[in-house]
Amino acid sequence: MIVQSLLGEFKHEAENTRKLLNAIPDSALEWKPSEKNWTTGQLASHIAEVYNWYPGTIQQSVFDMGGYKYDKGDISKAANIVAKFEENVKLAQSVLESATDASMMENWTMTMGGQDIMPPMPRIQVIRGFLFNHLYHHRGELVVYLRATGNAVPGLYGPTADDKNF
Repeated sequence: MIVQSLLGEFKHEAENTRKLLNAIPDSALEWKPSEKNWTTGQLASHIAEVYNWYPGTIQQSVFDMGGYKYDKGDISKAANIVAKFEENVKLAQSVLESATDASMMENWTMTMGGQDIMPPMPRIQVIRGFLFNHLYHHRGELVVYLRATGNAVPGLYGPTADDKNF
């Protein structure tokens, strides 16, 4: 029942992520709000990359970020970022579908250089916080980036000011 519940949210939110990534024009990819921030393209590719963390979270009890290799691909075009998202979300869904409710209660930790950077906690907590909520946080940032660059924002949880009937 736990995995089925997570899958329902995963599928719904993957569609919202898809809508948001598809709303990014190539002209906005290099924009960033300050020197400390990522560009729109970097932020969008990070959002797509979060889905690539599912195997390390669901199929391993220790996720070593020190050995993890990011594969952002070519982020010079929004379509490339969407393609990477589609590849990663397909893998993530497959991995989540293969999980069991019992595995959701097993402890998981993240390390780097032999040090715990996230203490052991039940996998369900990691999926909700590290995967789901982390993604929602960055999507919120991306909405602000789109607004700041004068681009329309798709409705994720209802209409936005950009919807004609609003």
